[in-house]
Amino acid sequence: MKKTFITNLILVLGLNLTIKPFWIFAIDRKVNTMVGTADYGTYFSLLSFSSVFYVLLDMGLTNFNNRHISQNSHLLSKHFSRMLVLKLTLALFYVVICTLMGLAIGYDFRLMKLLLMVCFIQFLISLIAFLRSNVSGLHLFKTDSFLSVFDRLIGIAICVPLIWGHILKRQLDIMDYVYAQMAAYGLTAIIAFTIVFLRAGFIKFQWNRTFSMMILKQSFPFAILTMLMAFYNRIDGAMLLRILKDNGLGAGIYAQAFRLLDAVNMIAVLAAGLLLPMFSRMLKHNDSVEALVKASFTLLSMLAIVIACGCFFYGGYMMSMMYNANIEATTVVFRVLMCCFMFSVCQYIFGTLLTANIQLKQLNIIAGAAMALNIILNFILIPRLHALGSAFASFTTQLFVAIAQIIVVQRLFRFNMLPKLLINLLIFAIGETAICYGASHLLHIDWRMSFIAMLGASLVWGFATGLLNLKSMLAVIKINS
Repeated sequence: MKKTFITNLILVLGLNLTIKPFWIFAIDRKVNTMVGTADYGTYFSLLSFSSVFYVLLDMGLTNFNNRHISQNSHLLSKHFSRMLVLKLTLALFYVVICTLMGLAIGYDFRLMKLLLMVCFIQFLISLIAFLRSNVSGLHLFKTDSFLSVFDRLIGIAICVPLIWGHILKRQLDIMDYVYAQMAAYGLTAIIAFTIVFLRAGFIKFQWNRTFSMMILKQSFPFAILTMLMAFYNRIDGAMLLRILKDNGLGAGIYAQAFRLLDAVNMIAVLAAGLLLPMFSRMLKHNDSVEALVKASFTLLSMLAIVIACGCFFYGGYMMSMMYNANIEATTVVFRVLMCCFMFSVCQYIFGTLLTANIQLKQLNIIAGAAMALNIILNFILIPRLHALGSAFASFTTQLFVAIAQIIVVQRLFRFNMLPKLLINLLIFAIGETAICYGASHLLHIDWRMSFIAMLGASLVWGFATGLLNLKSMLAVIKINS
């Protein structure tokens, strides 16, 4: 499983690092600069608001289905039709709740229209995730890897002529961007549905109340976890818009800083998507997961440390290259947010392991405490520090969740390697900080060349600390060649 994880991670990262950075930095960033920080901040805030209620779209079905199909692949044909009907029913409920909440908050007609469009995008994202959970549950990792980038490929094909071809004959606005995403996600959902349909066979759409209630009962703990995580991961943008009353400027600054964190988080999300079915199948057969945990946690943690340190010391250069407004304010927020990535990686590894092992009570307790902590800190810090206050709230929350999940995992699994590995990663982080400081302050050359030199020195440092092992890497390549 360790070899399967590494080779499939290389494939999925290769595809995503080819396609998604272009979307984030060429398309999404360009739209940000074209429509303005405030308008994009309003869109980002509504996206965050709709994400808080994302649980109503999913109710834990995706995680439950991924684990269920990975352990019982023969049940795909029997359960897929009924679960899809349930999924569509939940989507209707989600739209109604979001609409009522938007009206209760006092959104005007323009904001309500944008909110409904964003809700439809969230539905399509949720539907694609559910369809992909069947694909990855069947261990069709290569197919799932291509599906993970298809929406962005279509989105790029639509947005490039809109942005640079000027086919609209007018200034691009945020609604154009929303419609383009709706089209991209819609086509991807059709393709994903076709793939699952070919595996599941005949599909008869029918509502089965007994089946739906049974599935919802089993997936309810997953749903609670999804809701709590959505609150502490996505509530920041919505709270900035409502607390500051600045027409979206604070949320826009936060969105500019958050863009790169959202991009690198993709790496951990994709790894978790590979790990969940692997952990689930291994745990069902009472196989040891220690080697897989060690391999995944080592690789992703090292990458997170290098990215976080690099972005902290080179953040000003990066923000100046990406944006032309509010650069100083964005840079300060960016440096804090990028440090969150180190702790996000811990959650995607250990949280996924706990999910596969059905330790949902512990996960929900941690997530509930994190939600309360995040909301309290945002209410205290946003009025004083604006977007930076929200960044500090995120950092504190992510650190808390990472520590709590590591403690729970160690108590349950008693991994012999984990204490030593954490010490080695701490040593690596200290050395990496020194490397980044030296490269950014002592090398009097162009910052891009300095950054490349830092990456080279980080690689050498990884081998020097023993976290990277050339012999093991060559063995994996040889076995899978």
